[in-house]
Amino acid sequence: MNLEFLADLMDEATLAALFGLLTGVTFGVAAHRSAFCLRAATVEFARGQLGDRVAVWLLTFSTAMIWVQGAQMLGLFRAEEARMMAVTGSWSGAVLGGLMFGAGMVLARGCSGRLLVLAATGNLRSVISGLIFAVVAQMSLHGWLAPLRQWLAGLWVTPGGSNVNLLALAGLPEAAGLVIGLGFAAVALWLASHRRMPWPSLVFASGVGFAVALGWVLTFSLAQVAFDPISVTSATFSGPSANFLMFFLTDSPALDFDIGLVPGVFLGALLSAGLKRELRFQGFDGESQMRRSMLGAVLMGFGAMLAGGCAIGSGVTGSSIFVATAWLALLCMWIGAGLTDFLVDQRRAPLAA
Repeated sequence: MNLEFLADLMDEATLAALFGLLTGVTFGVAAHRSAFCLRAATVEFARGQLGDRVAVWLLTFSTAMIWVQGAQMLGLFRAEEARMMAVTGSWSGAVLGGLMFGAGMVLARGCSGRLLVLAATGNLRSVISGLIFAVVAQMSLHGWLAPLRQWLAGLWVTPGGSNVNLLALAGLPEAAGLVIGLGFAAVALWLASHRRMPWPSLVFASGVGFAVALGWVLTFSLAQVAFDPISVTSATFSGPSANFLMFFLTDSPALDFDIGLVPGVFLGALLSAGLKRELRFQGFDGESQMRRSMLGAVLMGFGAMLAGGCAIGSGVTGSSIFVATAWLALLCMWIGAGLTDFLVDQRRAPLAA
């Protein structure tokens, strides 16, 4: 994809922010209409069910992989240039951070991406939890919690100063990624058919996966024509939430993809909820739920930065390019969520997000 004509019309930072906004709006609309949420899928699975939430998550996970691997085969994207693949990965961070994030999203009743989508509909619980998540993520990135995060992440890291590609590690050809994605998609569609899910849910679940691929292709294409270095990245909500918070707290804020992504998701979910007439204020049900949600947001904020990504960043975006630590973090998120649901909710809580 040649973006030279756009690069001539506006500066690269503004263009990156606009690409983030476009990716975010696409994600926000699709995530709201499909009710995509890793927390809901993990709780459903932990309670011995293979229902709509698991099907939606599997379809998003698989279609992101299919779109991204297809784009790579067409030469529209190269995984080795992605930011999360080019930096040193942390095995210890993936395990510890993934477990913390999984526990936190069950306590907060939504992963970080889901909280942002719900906040756009008027859910004040999600607004408070999302703000706490962003503050703790920033503290873990550059603040008081950064030394602890760095120490834990440094316990066990990937060799060679870069992350590990699972396909290369297994000695598989590049086309194997597309085949694996198609396999997961087949399982998702079988489950959706068995559950007789409505086709709009399936289309919008696939749309979340498309948004991930869109971010990868747009930032990669911009990086090829940009004069200054541009990070090749896509949808994630740990680093962008922290960066978006600091955008309003610094004297000279800089535009980039992350700054456009967060408001884009909010805007997309807001438009979708408005069209569906689902805009309404909702608060905490009580003091105990407030404490629980705040604790969950803290665990997610620190856990996401330690793991190198949130439920979207590691669980879908990183996994779509077969970043080894992202797959490990995703596995630990499922384990942490399942254990927390069993120990805290004891199979009694409803699945509503």
